[in-house]
Amino acid sequence: MGKEECKTMLDALNKVTACYRHLVIALGSTSDSQNLREELKKTRKKAQELAVANRTKLTTLLKDKTISKEDRAEYERLWVLFSSSMELLEVDMKRSLEIGQDFPLKVPTRHLIQTGMTGSTNVVAARAMSVQNMKYEADSNIDTADLRDLQTEITQVSQMMEEMEMKVQVAPWAVVAKQEAGAELKSNMSVGNSSVGVISICEEEPKDDEGGGGREGGSGSIGAVVVFFVIVAVALVLGYLVVNM
Repeated sequence: MGKEECKTMLDALNKVTACYRHLVIALGSTSDSQNLREELKKTRKKAQELAVANRTKLTTLLKDKTISKEDRAEYERLWVLFSSSMELLEVDMKRSLEIGQDFPLKVPTRHLIQTGMTGSTNVVAARAMSVQNMKYEADSNIDTADLRDLQTEITQVSQMMEEMEMKVQVAPWAVVAKQEAGAELKSNMSVGNSSVGVISICEEEPKDDEGGGGREGGSGSIGAVVVFFVIVAVALVLGYLVVNM
């Protein structure tokens, strides 16, 4: 029960941090807006709430001396994944602060960058917040007022990560992965829910007719070789004629 609950909580944190990164990419671009700044704030707050819940749960379980070796190994693996997610969140929060300072909306100091991104980001934010539609309530000065809060929150996240290392001693290099690299790309669990699922479907479709595909590929290769030699022979003949003329 504990392991499944931890996995569910960690999945939720990973989803929100991924959405936050997606939103940060739009900062300073032509998709930037007051709504985006509010979406970033709400998504960031949600990620921090989930981070605290994950830390509390995993810390309690890893401090329990009565758990089995198998359970401890699994909790340590989840702890490493959690730590990695927190590092990514911290990096994106710092990036958001830097870009937000460079591209204030209320008193613009430079033109927004044409990155090719268009449209609203509310779908991404709504997915992070697990709501159907986003509600916007921020004041017009959110782009400057929120930067002060963001600086404080970056410090808090850094402190939390330091406390995590002090409370629980887990060596990342000693944790053994349960899956091979890229195993999630072959999983059917994500099909239909993410771009990874779409990629895996597109890659797996040709497997139904591997024999026919191999024969067609072989015929094509032989034909290409024949054409190449014909071209070379013609070139040699033409070269010979030109020299002798």
